[in-house]
Amino acid sequence: MKTKLTLTVRKNIIQRAKKIAKERNVSVSQLFEEAFEKDDLKIQKSDEQVKAADFLKLIEKAEPTETLEKSDKELIREYWENKYA
Repeated sequence: MKTKLTLTVRKNIIQRAKKIAKERNVSVSQLFEEAFEKDDLKIQKSDEQVKAADFLKLIEKAEPTETLEKSDKELIREYWENKYA
């Protein structure tokens, strides 16, 4: 059963939706339905959002590393002393 839905969105989004719907030869309603029927909504995210989500998944799978005996500050100081001493 279909039912009516009223959305309040910016005018430029409406124009874009109408343009895309026309290009695909479907109604805006059909375009909306198709977007939410998909199991994977990644296509609705920006490239940056997809990359960030992939990066987070990678971090979650990563094995913990050993803690260093020296702090970052100490390692940097040693590097500079060895390089320019």
